[in-house]
Amino acid sequence: MAKQHAAQIKNDDTYEALRDKGYSKEKSARIANAQANDAQSPSKKGGESKKYEERTKQELYDKAKEVGISGRSTMSKDELIDALRHH
Repeated sequence: MAKQHAAQIKNDDTYEALRDKGYSKEKSARIANAQANDAQSPSKKGGESKKYEERTKQELYDKAKEVGISGRSTMSKDELIDALRHH
C-alpha cells in the first residue's frame, strides 16, 4: 500500500512506483500529479502546434532562422516548408 504523502501528491501509488524506479521526488510528484489531472497528463499534451501550411511565411522564416537554415531569406513559403521538413 502506498504511503500517504502531503496534499501536493495527488496520486500516491504512481508517486511511489516512480520513486522505486529511481525518479527524483520532484519528477515523481510532477508525473503523478499530471496523471491525476487528466487534462495535464503528459500523454495528452502535444499536437498543439500549427502545421507548417497553416503558419505565415514570417513564422516559417523565424523557425528556419532558429534551426539555422541558410538561404532562407530568398525562399518562398513552400521552399521554407520543404527546408524545415528536411533539415
